[in-house]
Amino acid sequence: MGSLSANAVRQIFAFCINGPHFDKVLNKLQLVSAIPGKMVCEMKVEEEHTNRGGTLHGGLTATLVDFVSTTALINTERGAPGVSVDMNITYLSSAKIGDEILITAQILKQGRTLAFATVDITNKATGKLLAQGRHTKHLGN
Repeated sequence: MGSLSANAVRQIFAFCINGPHFDKVLNKLQLVSAIPGKMVCEMKVEEEHTNRGGTLHGGLTATLVDFVSTTALINTERGAPGVSVDMNITYLSSAKIGDEILITAQILKQGRTLAFATVDITNKATGKLLAQGRHTKHLGN
C-alpha cells in the first residue's frame, strides 16, 4: 500500500472523528506532520477533555495514544492498522484547560505479526513530558 500523503492522513482523521463512534471525542485533534512511521498532532485541552480535577482525563490520554499511534502505523509501507494487544501509559504530569499539547507517535518496529509504537504527549509551550505510551499491535499473518 505504501505511506500516505498528509491529505490522505487528514481524510482518515476526518473519517474517524466525524463519525458516530467513540473517536469523535478527538474532534479537536489537529495533524501537525506525518512522515512514514511518525506522526505529530496537537490539541488544546478544553473542559470536555478534563476530569473532575480540571486536568486532562487519563482515559482521553489513552485514546490519544491509541489513535495517533494507529494512524502512524497506517502511514507505513504495510498500511495496516492492526489490532491492539497491549498498551501501557505512564502519566508523568498534568495538562489543564487552555494548555496546548503535542502528541508524537513513532513506530519503533514492525515484524511479521507485531508492531511496536511509542507516543510522547508533551506540553507544547514548555516541552514538559506529560505522558508516555507504548502500544503493541497485532498485524495478522
